[in-house]
Amino acid sequence: MALKDNSILSHEEINHKIKRIAYQIYESNVNETEVILAGIANNGYTLAKKLQAALKTISDIEPILCKVSIDKKTPLNPVQTSIPASDYTGKSIVLIDDVLNSGTTLIYGVKHFLNVPLKQFKTAVLVNRNHKKYPVKADYKGISLSTSLSEHVQVNLKGPKFEAYLK
Repeated sequence: MALKDNSILSHEEINHKIKRIAYQIYESNVNETEVILAGIANNGYTLAKKLQAALKTISDIEPILCKVSIDKKTPLNPVQTSIPASDYTGKSIVLIDDVLNSGTTLIYGVKHFLNVPLKQFKTAVLVNRNHKKYPVKADYKGISLSTSLSEHVQVNLKGPKFEAYLK
């Protein structure tokens, strides 16, 4: 896949960002035996899987994947997770999405996990767009961009070549 003129991150840059975020997660959880990587479906979960693989290569921490399903059209609907709350109670969690735009998806994900006692809660995104409507931030981010509201960031994490670009 050739890079587009409006490319933000190339395949190599995305892989570098994933590795760097994995190291940051490891540093924040160095005394933990496991950490929950809660990826928001769909691209956030794909990113979580890539972070899981990176964490396994750099640490002894067991990264446990959790798929988080949020109805983005009706975010007040109940959030679904692929593992039960008892599996993440008292644990360290990283909520992961590909792009942080307004913060709507991330804030509803945060709200869900705050219904159980946690040891630590952090957020990670590949691209932070800085157009927040809610007081939510990315603790770990690959890149921060100042974009216009009319621009859209597309992240492709499938196939042999990853990329992020403006649409």
